[in-house]
Amino acid sequence: MNRSKTFLTVVADERGEVFEHPDLLMAGMNGMSIRPPDADELIPLPDGSRLFTIPDTPPVGFDRQSGRRKTVDQLPRSWGGGKIQAVSAFVTPGFTRTLLPAADYTQKKVELTLWSYTAVGWCVEEERFYVAAVRVDRNRQWEPRYFDDRKLEPLVRNRVSEQPQNRLVEQLSRCALDYHCFAAKNLFFGRWEAPLPCSPACNAQCIGCISLQDEPKACQASQDRLTFVPTVDELCEVAVPHLQHAENAIVSFGQGCEGDPILQADRIADAVREMRRQTSRGTINFNSNASIPDAIDKLAAAGIDSIRISLNSVQEKFYSAYYRPRNYRFADVLESARRAKQHGLFTMLNYLVFPGITDREDEIERLMELIEEIGIDMIQLRNLSIDPLLYWTSMRAEGSGIGLKKMLDRLKKEIPRIQYGYFNRTRENFYPPGYEQDWPLPALL
Repeated sequence: MNRSKTFLTVVADERGEVFEHPDLLMAGMNGMSIRPPDADELIPLPDGSRLFTIPDTPPVGFDRQSGRRKTVDQLPRSWGGGKIQAVSAFVTPGFTRTLLPAADYTQKKVELTLWSYTAVGWCVEEERFYVAAVRVDRNRQWEPRYFDDRKLEPLVRNRVSEQPQNRLVEQLSRCALDYHCFAAKNLFFGRWEAPLPCSPACNAQCIGCISLQDEPKACQASQDRLTFVPTVDELCEVAVPHLQHAENAIVSFGQGCEGDPILQADRIADAVREMRRQTSRGTINFNSNASIPDAIDKLAAAGIDSIRISLNSVQEKFYSAYYRPRNYRFADVLESARRAKQHGLFTMLNYLVFPGITDREDEIERLMELIEEIGIDMIQLRNLSIDPLLYWTSMRAEGSGIGLKKMLDRLKKEIPRIQYGYFNRTRENFYPPGYEQDWPLPALL
């Protein structure tokens, strides 16, 4: 850690009031291993980020005097001695966490909600919050300041009234206003990347599924899943005007409010052909678990431009433990990636990052092999939103990783052409000038 700065543990009282603990230095977790953060693992809390408590979970830090690790379940006596809670950050999009919050997760009474838990501390010298994260994407279009709901609501109401028979428009109005999906909001603002959910079913049973949780003890899904398959006309009524007129226009299949679009590959291929019959403008992207290789052939032939393949690990043991695939194998996912690249698609990994899994030596080695073997263009480094203890025990993992920042530095050094990111790109920006040297990104512009 940078010894010129002092980072204190951030805690909360029973009411949720957040403050720095005067006697406890900040710690973070890599897997379930607790350690001080390195200097290059911390950045000032980005604008738009949020802090929240971790209920019934005592914070862990290092005693400011002795340096020993310490779990604290009460406030200092001088502060009333009440119950204390750990605090986490939810970092704004475009940033990938490097450490989990250090806490005793074994004491919590419930399964935690599907958030990306990120270590946060208080810098004494600068009097501001720092988080364990790195910036991985320069795109600022996704910052909360661009999504004013006061301007959005009338746009949504107007669009719904103009297309009252289009079930997809109705679905996306809920996504924009109720779920606060930024992509859905973009559709109504008429700009950037817009979503095209289309599949009510999925062939995986992800532990951290955000649209369907069947297990009785699981936390509630953060949004309801789509219940219908849009027609080709419904899809095109949404997509074609956006492709024709929006700034930096992207339409994307595969959203948080659906299962997996690959199960609707035939319908999507028909829709994409019709979109491309009407306009050659804009980018058509396909987000998927990529579990059916033959579907990739159909979609590429129809005219999609890019694919983003979701996975939490490039090792089958971890992949299967999280996705719990039905009627497909991990080998099918890799074959789909090969075919996508063979068809000339811009091929991305939607890499669900978790400190202690993503940065393991065996994971890094296998990831580098796959990048070179398949020709992966970009890794989108998405924070895996899940209860840390649930995920770790589900993976049956042991030990720890080398650190996310070290992992990313090493990967970029070994394979300079690989791109890091967080968001989908327009086809004009698939290979921006200087991308081979574009690392590390500044924490703030």
